[in-house]
Amino acid sequence: MIDRETIDRIYAAADIVDVIGDYVTLKRKGANYQACCPFHNEKTPSFVVSPSKGVFKCFGCGKGGNAVTFVMEHENVTYPEALKIVAKKYGIEVREKELTEEDIRRNDNRESMFTLNSWAADYFIDYLHRSDEGMSVGMTYFRQQRGFTDATIKKFGLGFCPSKGDKMSQDALSSGYKEEFLLSTGLSIKRESDGRIYDRFRERVMFPVHNISGRIVAFGGRTLRTDKSVAKYQNSPESEIYSKKNELYGLYFAKKAIQQKDFAIMVEGYTDVISMHQAGVENVVASSGTSLTTEQIRLLGRFTRNITVIYDGDSAGIHASLRGIDMILREGMNVRVVLLPEPEDPDSFARTHSADEVHAYIAQNEENFITFKAKLLLRDAADDPIKRSAVITDIVQSIAQIPDNIQRSLFVRECARIMDIEASLLVGEVARKRLSSLGDAEADEFLRRQQRLRRAEERETTAANADAEDKIGATSVGSSTDALEREIIQYLLRYGEHNFDFKEGNNYIHVNVAEEIITELNEDDTQLSNPVYNEILSLYRKAFAEGRKVEMHELINNPNPEVCNAAIDIITAEENYTESEIWSLKEVHTTSESEMLKAGVPKALLLFKSKSVARMIAELQTKLANEELDDDRMLQIADKLAQLNRVKVMLAKKIKRLLL
Repeated sequence: MIDRETIDRIYAAADIVDVIGDYVTLKRKGANYQACCPFHNEKTPSFVVSPSKGVFKCFGCGKGGNAVTFVMEHENVTYPEALKIVAKKYGIEVREKELTEEDIRRNDNRESMFTLNSWAADYFIDYLHRSDEGMSVGMTYFRQQRGFTDATIKKFGLGFCPSKGDKMSQDALSSGYKEEFLLSTGLSIKRESDGRIYDRFRERVMFPVHNISGRIVAFGGRTLRTDKSVAKYQNSPESEIYSKKNELYGLYFAKKAIQQKDFAIMVEGYTDVISMHQAGVENVVASSGTSLTTEQIRLLGRFTRNITVIYDGDSAGIHASLRGIDMILREGMNVRVVLLPEPEDPDSFARTHSADEVHAYIAQNEENFITFKAKLLLRDAADDPIKRSAVITDIVQSIAQIPDNIQRSLFVRECARIMDIEASLLVGEVARKRLSSLGDAEADEFLRRQQRLRRAEERETTAANADAEDKIGATSVGSSTDALEREIIQYLLRYGEHNFDFKEGNNYIHVNVAEEIITELNEDDTQLSNPVYNEILSLYRKAFAEGRKVEMHELINNPNPEVCNAAIDIITAEENYTESEIWSLKEVHTTSESEMLKAGVPKALLLFKSKSVARMIAELQTKLANEELDDDRMLQIADKLAQLNRVKVMLAKKIKRLLL
């Protein structure tokens, strides 16, 4: 739907470090950047971004691609949608051909829901500023009760939903939006009694919820009525585009500040976040009143490993939230706690203090979570031995969550001092707790870590004991067709412009790798069975026919994301992975490389041809055995089989000579 010229402009403008840096915290390592992978849970960074190549690669889970395919994977959107997201970041106008009725019908529900949410956000903003009700009720609340400036109201897209029960829904329908999407986003609710729809958020001030890339996935609405029968907050229900366990309110606005300061402040609600931002403290997020989830913690972990939780001075919910912080510890995060002076909460504290004062208060009053929890629970237990025993059990439970051995040891000693008991007692209890908890998720993660370590050791052993056969290539006579095809494509991508010496009679001639492969495969107009590999081969065939070489950007920035990912996977598959130079190719002397190509390229081609011939023979034999054929057709097949068997014998002799 997007023209090629626009796609080329998007790829030309996209800085992969800049794009991926919006989602994860990247740290420079030599010429590249590293981070913990956003696509799987890990503690040690194996996710690498190469700005020179314009690609990313995770050596843990194997995912790789370019800036656009990263957005595709991370946002779970289509290729055109990812292009639009990147284009918007760089201010590029996206040109699309006019949608037909069939195209509109095929337009997926997700995009329709995003579009409706965007319209609704603008509608609530407009109603806040342009209607008498919005100004007298909503704006009065924001300006006078909350002290929000107009700039803050605009930044967070705050609005107001009309008090008339179905006004917003009817206006949406009049604007061409479908009822099914009003219901699926949760903006509207249908009455069972008469089938009519009405506004979920009627007569409420509105807080749009943005995902990490800035798209509106949900809304929160606060009533200003004092009627206790009405819920104070109403939130969008779960939908195809919104899962509350995967979202943190304010992260879109906070992510840059979190990266810069290398810590995040966690508060409870919408207004806490907004007031802190207005005060100049921008590294703030909220779980929006829901219980903290593992997904939210891992989302935050892409930007920092340090979290400071702020509790209200008179908060009655501290005890209830302690279990959620255990989850943060389990993910290997560093957690500190700040208790505000009574009766302050983050909203009121931010409104009466400057950014410097807020940061100074946090720095002077924060303490690590384990110490905070031990003091809090001991104060409640007083001198009751049964309660103190329960406190020790609870503290042990928290310390046991910490994956780092050194940190666990330090916290054990600190808590033993606070609780005035033997450190050895706590050590034993923590060890037993960890052993007993090593069941489901943690056991799986432990096994995965062990497997990764074993694989790393195997790779090192293989590299140390590499012999001549390794240089020829990974394939053998028994290799699968897909493995052989991958081997051929690997030679094209990594060595296509290289030459090797080939003996013809008494003379040696220079043979180009790409030319040799294309010529051999063109003899029989051979197609690869793997469609992605075949598309890459087609690019080389076209370039060969035009007398030019294939540029790497044609593969890395290919419109087909599968081609892009396959190319990057092959390019990075066998390169060194070290801290100093992650993607530098192994140093190979010209002579050894030439010998490797001289043996490897012909071998891969011969084995692939042999496998293809064997497959054709099997297909013809099946046809003879299972189909009713007339005499002429049977003779044709028998003749073809005889030809193929002769080719098979010839190929077998060549392979034998090559391996000898």
